[in-house]
Amino acid sequence: MATQLMIYETAVPVSHARHGTWSLEVGTDYAFCRNINSVPLMAAEFASAALEYAVVFGGTGDAVMPVTVLGVRADENLYVTKEGGWQAKYIPAFVRRYPFVFFSRDDSKTFTLCIDEAFPGFNRSGRGERLFGDDGKPTPYVENVLKFLGQYQREFQRTQAFCKKLKDLNLLEPMQAQIKLGSGERMALGGFSVVDRARLNTLSGNVLAQLVQSDELELIYAHLVSMRNFATLRDRLAGAQPAHSAGDGPLPH
Repeated sequence: MATQLMIYETAVPVSHARHGTWSLEVGTDYAFCRNINSVPLMAAEFASAALEYAVVFGGTGDAVMPVTVLGVRADENLYVTKEGGWQAKYIPAFVRRYPFVFFSRDDSKTFTLCIDEAFPGFNRSGRGERLFGDDGKPTPYVENVLKFLGQYQREFQRTQAFCKKLKDLNLLEPMQAQIKLGSGERMALGGFSVVDRARLNTLSGNVLAQLVQSDELELIYAHLVSMRNFATLRDRLAGAQPAHSAGDGPLPH
């Protein structure tokens, strides 16, 4: 399963010199995600995301991270409608932070706020939220964006530590999902790992107690329960239209 992260076309640092008169109009058009079949997920999102998505682990080596599975084919997001709406109650924070992103040149010691200038809602017509006020300072809107991305970065580090623990405990096992449509057609989705229940059951009481105290055992079970949502992918692929309304909000705690 190839995680396609290139939704940012022309991300550049936000500056008053370049963006002093620009505004951002954010709507409910998620067409920019139409051709990606998975996005990264932070640990804080597991409880919400596991209700509607299959949560698995993508990547190899030390680069393993949780992802939400959005489609079976590499270039298809089954959660985005033809009109560009998002057909689920919870929208991953990776999607909600767009068109903003943090960029670091010094191993995450300092971060620069960047914006994708290709985003359709980015304009000089005054639509939406201005990035800078008449005094040349970032607006409260931008300050809130910085807070959100700061929280996202902290959750990213926590999530990395969680994935490292899963690897150190040898709990991850490569998996391939087999999806059978009503027509009899079969499709396979691979390139990801899941927690092996048998190995989880062999952990010592001390290790399990540590996982409970760190809330990581709860994350593991949320991941395992989310596997039933591969059936949701099958239904979406077959043309089912679940009745959900899109929503957003801060990263869950």
